[in-house]
Amino acid sequence: MVLDILMFIMAVMAGRVIPMFTNNGVPGARARRNPLLEKAALGGLLVLTLADTVEAPALVIAVCALALFVLHGARLALWEPWRVFRTPLVWILHAAYAWIVVHLALRAFGAYQWVPDAIATHALTIGGIGGLTLGMMTRTARGHTGRPLVAGAADVGAYVLVMLAAIIRVFGALVWPGAYLATVILSGACWFVAFALYAAAYAPSLTRPRRDGKPG
Repeated sequence: MVLDILMFIMAVMAGRVIPMFTNNGVPGARARRNPLLEKAALGGLLVLTLADTVEAPALVIAVCALALFVLHGARLALWEPWRVFRTPLVWILHAAYAWIVVHLALRAFGAYQWVPDAIATHALTIGGIGGLTLGMMTRTARGHTGRPLVAGAADVGAYVLVMLAAIIRVFGALVWPGAYLATVILSGACWFVAFALYAAAYAPSLTRPRRDGKPG
């Protein structure tokens, strides 16, 4: 239930910032929101939270998660993720949100134990939470320290590593079950290095006055 609540908060925040950042940062992008789809996608997450709280039958969880997979996939499509590949500060947010969509599909399969529940959890936590956290931290750190809103090499490296961490952790055990421990260690290493890159790249600017002399 706690992860459901976190997912709802992430979805609300993403719907506010991802279309805006996409249109502001990607020439020609026309990311948009459909009011009816927004209500259905966000309201559906609350229904899933309630279903988990009352420990609803597997069929209810599976149908709810599958419907949300479709709704949030459609929501992401309206934000035109295919236009953002040349803008890392934006594509990391789209990629992270895509992990929420993957999580919902895995929740549907997990309701009948077709995949382990932990796999769906890692899709949300490593890919969704990790990606959105890193993407928002780099963007806001740049903006509030007076630096250009353009991802540097360390940013891109961190983005790639956190996505690799999610891919390895979620799909490694499914594709290569005999190497479970190795995939866990490799995923954890990618995660650690991703956030270490962020810390190393941004510690100097975050501990000094803004470059432009304005208040932070």
